[in-house]
Amino acid sequence: MLLHFGTVPVLVASSVDAAREIMKNQDVNFLNRAPMELADKLMYGRRDLGFAPYGEYWRQMRSVFTVHLVGNRKVQSFAKIREEEASNLVEKIRGFLNRKEEMNLSDMIVGFTNDVISRVALGRKYGNDDEMNFRKLLVELPQIVSVMNIRDYIPRLGWINKINGFDRRVDKLARGLDGYLSDILHERRERNKHGIHENGGEEASNLIDILLELQRENIENIRIDDESIKAIILDMFTAGTDTTSALIGWTMAELMKNPRTMRILQNEVRNNIKSSEDNQVKIPYLEAVFKETLRLHPPLPLLLPRESIRDTKLMGYDIKACTPVLINVWALGTEPSIWENPQEFYPERFLTESGKNIDFRGLNFELIPFGAGRRGCPGINFGMAVAELVVAELVSHFDFSLPNGETENDMDMSEKSGLSAPKKLPLIVIPK
Repeated sequence: MLLHFGTVPVLVASSVDAAREIMKNQDVNFLNRAPMELADKLMYGRRDLGFAPYGEYWRQMRSVFTVHLVGNRKVQSFAKIREEEASNLVEKIRGFLNRKEEMNLSDMIVGFTNDVISRVALGRKYGNDDEMNFRKLLVELPQIVSVMNIRDYIPRLGWINKINGFDRRVDKLARGLDGYLSDILHERRERNKHGIHENGGEEASNLIDILLELQRENIENIRIDDESIKAIILDMFTAGTDTTSALIGWTMAELMKNPRTMRILQNEVRNNIKSSEDNQVKIPYLEAVFKETLRLHPPLPLLLPRESIRDTKLMGYDIKACTPVLINVWALGTEPSIWENPQEFYPERFLTESGKNIDFRGLNFELIPFGAGRRGCPGINFGMAVAELVVAELVSHFDFSLPNGETENDMDMSEKSGLSAPKKLPLIVIPK
């Protein structure tokens, strides 16, 4: 369907056939990103990967991501960090056991993912006041980017952003993020110059050091400047923290909402994982639980908006160049003609002969929570490795109940609005 957001016509694809045509058959015609003023201001003129316009720079950055930052070998190299932070989370939760206190599991999940991304991207966790302030800015970043900026759609009303203070808020956020990241770049250059690494060099291979090496050595003739490095690091934090924590949070919420599923998963995990060395064991039911969560709660329900590069014909309609395109992946995952009882959380649907073959990495267009085609998310393996480990650890070590005598029927499963759609109310539980 065609909608008009102010003066801008926006194409919305809500069927498998339309999504396949846009993201596979005509992928080359829809590789651009729709321009967003907020991404220009916060992502250094869209020099990150997620919002970068299609062209040579985007191709180079995608190569950097897939080869040097989030490829399979690199994801495996960060296994120790993931396991240490998962163990830290388990120990934090143990602190609530004796007191029999309720705790905010949503906040703890966000803290866990933030710590993993910080160690992977920067080689360290938050500690001093500057770092804690950076963490607050990172929480605000996806909230700001999710705002429907009126200047993008009705330019003549852009003055409203000056009156209501939104422009000042964006400028303050941009200055804060840039100041911290500039200091980090300077610090890492000095440490690398003198051969100083944290933890005896165990985390020397963090993403910012890799990017600095690529910049210094001009490897593969890829030109990377400081603004590119800072934009890519922000990509890792926003995509890695916001979407991964939302996925973990929704998975735990659905398990609490469906005690039968929780018991089955706990038995599967506890029978298959006997020690930390077994965390790489593939558990079919755990994979099915994640597929079902991604079906009902895709991290970006509308993905990031694409834009047509040239005039084209799509399913019998003439589409002009520079038309923004939204892919409604939530609609695909809950389409009654595709899914039986689509609103029911039922992981077993992915354990049947046909269900086992449904992949969420962009091959099956009824389930594309991370997009598809060349604009699909390159960090799927990294995000899923984090999510699978921590959910396995949580259900292995603990039983959870709801506070104040609440039952699963009392749980509020409403969503926040925005680019991602995390649970609106935090998940408050009592661990046992």
